[in-house]
Amino acid sequence: MEELLARAEAWIEDDPDDVTREELTGVLEAAVAGSADALADLEDRFAGFLEFGTAGLRGRIGAGPNRMNRAVVIRAAAGLARYLTDALAELGVEGPARVAIGYDARHGSHAFALDTAAVMTAAGHEALLLPRTLPTPVLAFATRLLDADAGVMVTASHNPPQDNGYKVYLGGRVVTDEGQGAQIVPPYDAAIASRIAAVPAVAAVPRATEGWRVLGEGVVDDYVAQVAELGGEVAPVAERRAATRIVLTPLHGVGGETVERVLRAAGFTDVHTVAEQAEPDPDFPTVDFPNPEEKGAIDLALALATSVGADVVIANDPDADRCAVATVIDGSWTMLHGDVVGSLLGERIASSTPAGAHVLANSIVSSQQLGAIAEAHGLGHANTLTGFKWIGRTPRMVFGYEEALGYCVAPDLVRDKDGVSAALLMADFVSELKAGGRTLADAIDDLARAYGVYLTSQVSARYADLAEIPATMSRLMSAPPATLAGSPVVATDDMSEGFRGLPGTTGLHLAAESGARVIVRPSGTEPKVKAYLEVIVPVEGDDVAAAKAAAATTMELLRADVTVALGI
Repeated sequence: MEELLARAEAWIEDDPDDVTREELTGVLEAAVAGSADALADLEDRFAGFLEFGTAGLRGRIGAGPNRMNRAVVIRAAAGLARYLTDALAELGVEGPARVAIGYDARHGSHAFALDTAAVMTAAGHEALLLPRTLPTPVLAFATRLLDADAGVMVTASHNPPQDNGYKVYLGGRVVTDEGQGAQIVPPYDAAIASRIAAVPAVAAVPRATEGWRVLGEGVVDDYVAQVAELGGEVAPVAERRAATRIVLTPLHGVGGETVERVLRAAGFTDVHTVAEQAEPDPDFPTVDFPNPEEKGAIDLALALATSVGADVVIANDPDADRCAVATVIDGSWTMLHGDVVGSLLGERIASSTPAGAHVLANSIVSSQQLGAIAEAHGLGHANTLTGFKWIGRTPRMVFGYEEALGYCVAPDLVRDKDGVSAALLMADFVSELKAGGRTLADAIDDLARAYGVYLTSQVSARYADLAEIPATMSRLMSAPPATLAGSPVVATDDMSEGFRGLPGTTGLHLAAESGARVIVRPSGTEPKVKAYLEVIVPVEGDDVAAAKAAAATTMELLRADVTVALGI
């Protein structure tokens, strides 16, 4: 205990922020006074440094090395600055690195961005700070537009309000292949992490008080203009777009203004934003969890859609890199699964892409339907590991997606998921369908007729004790189920040994004789084990309804089997 108390005292002494210094002092004093809760809290805060990995940093805001705070961010910025210096030196490049820095409206985001700019400037690099709170895709766009060697986005995306994060992109002269402007992957993460670990103390990190540049609105204007152009020339379609009624919610995030600007620039004038969720608010007061996938998150948007007679609902997560879509199916507003939107966008983009070397890509846990779409259109298809850090690196990609509502519809602009550009393309699709007297529900049935019914779902087990996660995976690996939904399992693959040409990753792939598939893996951002389920049922004749019903029945059986296997 004495060592823990000494570490806490040293951290307080080194902490540059009055608020977190006072917070940790209170915890320390309570622990010394004999509070068991305070001691447990202190142990958790000093359980290690918040781990820097392929998602950068992400964690709960608070004092101590295992939290998101200015001290941790300054160390991370110093490690990244050192990495950039070393990387350019190894390339024989003289002069500073260029670093674009963005931030959302979460608690602490602006301060963390300013600390990053101060560290980069003092390290001799050129720091370019976005003009205000903006979506993550704008930072990813700016990293490429400005030919930056690195980009930093301060955001925790759709995490709870008590969290924040630090996402890193590499490009410019540091990364020049298909990953230019994409999120970091190994070995970049480990190289940066090693330099963060070498920072002895915050007090040892020089920080400038000026010298960085705050960019003007031009970078935002460029993003809006270039995304709006993805929909093509406005004049020929202005009438049908103006006749399309859209309900939009940014879920208290930073995407509302940008999405509205893009939609209006593309000719969508009938846009209704949910007033209660329109302005950025780091406490996300109207939702339990600021993720459009979560139950109840888009209830206000659906209510507004009902009252105004909307044609479509579009919801973005708080940093607007994800896009959710809801439409009326069988008389009720229904939010579409990410795989459904991915297939709709994939079909739309594939149908306008010349056959040949172009590629559609999605993560291995996403639906297999995109592969069928690619084959039908004479395009290549690539599966990747989970996450856009991998999807965004796919060579010759024209479209990529992951089932968790992430879509890359314009890789030349943003080498990451972009909920703003995806919103525009879905709005245009709805507009075109409406002009022909049809809906997204009809388009979904079109996919089924062409490729069969691909039904996907997910089962998750959440753990309070993180040690239970590897134990669960080990148990499943050693004793996988013999049947899935009544069909014999014909393939069991340990994905850590590599799977379908992918690098090894912790996961278990199961395939049944019926075509049902399950992939089980630990979550990369939450204390969960996730199982991704898929059922494929061909459509006989034109009876889409029968195929959907058969798929739903099989999926219920599959969910039950997986729930038992996970022990939940």
